[in-house]
This record gives sequence, C-alpha cells and structure tokens, in this order.
Amino acid sequence: MSFSLTRLQSITSHMVSTTVKKITQKPIISFVGGGNMAEAILAGLQSSGHPSSLLRYSEPFDQRLEYMQTKYPELVSSKDNCEIIQGSDIVVLAVKPQVLRSVVMNDLSGLLKQNPNLLIVSIAAGITTQDIYKWLNTSHPASIVRCMPNTPALVGEGAVGLFATDHVNEEQREMTESIMNSIAKQVSWVSDEALIDSVTGISGSGPAYFFLIMEAMQNAGMEAGLSLEDAKALTIQTCLGAARMAQTSDDDLATLRRKVTSPKGTTEAAINSMESNHIRKVMTDAVFAAQNRGQELAEQLGKEL
Repeated sequence: MSFSLTRLQSITSHMVSTTVKKITQKPIISFVGGGNMAEAILAGLQSSGHPSSLLRYSEPFDQRLEYMQTKYPELVSSKDNCEIIQGSDIVVLAVKPQVLRSVVMNDLSGLLKQNPNLLIVSIAAGITTQDIYKWLNTSHPASIVRCMPNTPALVGEGAVGLFATDHVNEEQREMTESIMNSIAKQVSWVSDEALIDSVTGISGSGPAYFFLIMEAMQNAGMEAGLSLEDAKALTIQTCLGAARMAQTSDDDLATLRRKVTSPKGTTEAAINSMESNHIRKVMTDAVFAAQNRGQELAEQLGKEL
C-alpha cells in the first residue's frame, strides 16, 4: 500500500510538473528582419517579461545590425535567416514585401517540414496568406496569421488587425495577441482576409488622417493669431483629450459630440461649417480610397511575385 501511494504521488507530481511547465513555457520567437516595426515588437516583448534568450532576429544590413546589437545586446541576432529561425515556435516575417517570397521559399519551407506546428506571423503589407502558403510549397496545412499594424505601434500605442488561416489554433491565436499587445492598445481579429483592407482604411492609414486634421487645426490657429508653439500644443492635447474621453466614456461618439455642441454656440457653428463642407463624405471617401488601394496593391504584388 505504501509503495502504491508513493508511486501515485510520484505520478501525480510528474503530471503537475509537466502541466505547469507546459503552461508557463514561453515560445521561441524569431524575427526575419530587424527594421523599425520588428524593433518595436522585440522591445515590447522584452519589457513585458519575455525572456531575451527566446527572442531572436536576423538583419542583413551591417549598419542596422550593429545598431540593434548595441541597443539590445541580450537578444540573439544573426545576418543568416536560416540560423536565426532554427528551433523557433513562432517566426515573424518583418521584411519588405518584395523580398518576402524568397525568404519563405528559401528559408521557411524547410523549417515547416521540421516543425508542422510552426506559427508564421506576417506583418508584410499587401501579401496575402494564400501567397505565403503557395510559396511554402507544401501539401500540409500551415498556421499563418496576417497582421496590419500602424505606425503608433512604434510608441506602444498601436491598433492592429489580424487574420488567421483555418489551421491556426486557439493557443496560437493567444500567442499572436500576446505579441501584438506588446505594441498595441487595440487588437482586432477579422473573419475574412479581405477585411484586412478595411482595417488598412481605418487604422492602418488612419494616423495620417489625424496628422492632416491636426496640421490644418494648427495652421488655422496660427491664422487666428496664435504662435506656432501654442497652436501645435493646443491641437495635440485637444486630440489626445478627445481620444481619451472616447476611450473611457460609456457614450458613443455621436453622443459625445452632441454633449459638447451647445445650441447656437461656438462648437455648433464649427460643426455646421464642417457638415456643410461634407466632412463625412470626405472621411468616407478617404477610408474607401485606402481600402481599394490596398486591394490593388495586394493583387499587383501577388502577380509580380
């Protein structure tokens, strides 16, 4: 009886130990490409507690590689893609669309054969998961996630759209979210890959819309007599404050606008001016122009590559 109990305790202890290890084990994440977005994600993962020894990147350009190695000496780095991705659980493709095909065909296809559970995350603009799968040259399913980040991700304030192929499991979705949460405050999954172009029209290109609006407000403030410094500072803080209110309020955007628009007041006069100049159509046309261009670029890149 004593032997049986001891044996049972040993088995139970092993099962618990194995389960804890499985839950707590962090993945090896390798980046092909060490550009600005890759750097932002790597830095975000490092600061969020992901072990530096499990974060890797490749970078072909000497000057950029030296910069990265100096700034992030704890991370594993190489000029060789194949060397850096060996043994990886997740490979993040952070290269220009023009070179992605060669990376996938020459470096990634072999790794997928060694590790069928490999998760491939692409942040290359305009390249579809179908293109990536075709370049892998495999008859087996592949776990591929396509991402559309935006430039505020570089300062940890990004918004990211994600699409996953059918073979991506729930754990891989969670791992992808964890990676993107290191640079983004909003991560949204879309069920149809075509909707990535819609994400492009809203959040991908969206920062430039606000920069343009802020630029126009700043210039109007200067025309009204304010200094450049005051016009810029007031514009930026107003934008930040309005966004913060929108994030924290239970009211929808239309209600927030109505609450600050007093009848026959200054804000109403401004809003009426914008409405008469078709501000809504201007924004709708801009979003769809970006969306349509995204579709065109994806088709063009697919044919060229």
